[in-house]
Amino acid sequence: MATMTIRNLDDDLKTRLRVQAARHGRSMEEEARCVLREALSVKPKASSGAAWVADIRALVEPFGGIELELPPREPAREPPDFSGPEFGE
Repeated sequence: MATMTIRNLDDDLKTRLRVQAARHGRSMEEEARCVLREALSVKPKASSGAAWVADIRALVEPFGGIELELPPREPAREPPDFSGPEFGE
């Protein structure tokens, strides 16, 4: 097993860890291990666009759908003309 020392821990954070450990009936050291274990056992966030869409859809679907009005499409504008003496020709 590895050993780790955490320096410069905020007093408030240490107090919250101590209180949470007491609530769970554990030492601060065991509570810190549990917190780390839980935080790192969560599966990684979506890394592809499709996975992000699926995650967002799963979050908002329980609230029902929404229909957005799409604006009408306009014809594409003409591209600029870069010919002529002012452009080096």
